[in-house]
Amino acid sequence: MLRVNLILLLIAVTCALGTVSANHRARKLFTELEREQNQMRELDVEWGQLQLEQSTWANHARIEQIAREKLGMRTPPPAQILSLEVAAK
Repeated sequence: MLRVNLILLLIAVTCALGTVSANHRARKLFTELEREQNQMRELDVEWGQLQLEQSTWANHARIEQIAREKLGMRTPPPAQILSLEVAAK
């Protein structure tokens, strides 16, 4: 009888340690998941800011102003403009 009790006790202790270990691992994984989700939200905010910055830098009026002021570009006179038509296939 003593031998059976010892075996049952070992099984109970092993199961208890397994449960504690599984709970600990689940908590670690949940913490890691939350950390990754926070990073994802931060990256989403940064992505939105970068898109806004890109649209500002690519603004046609800004590009035209830089072309005129820094590069000395100008619109050609109408006599120098040629129109080409592309034939449809």
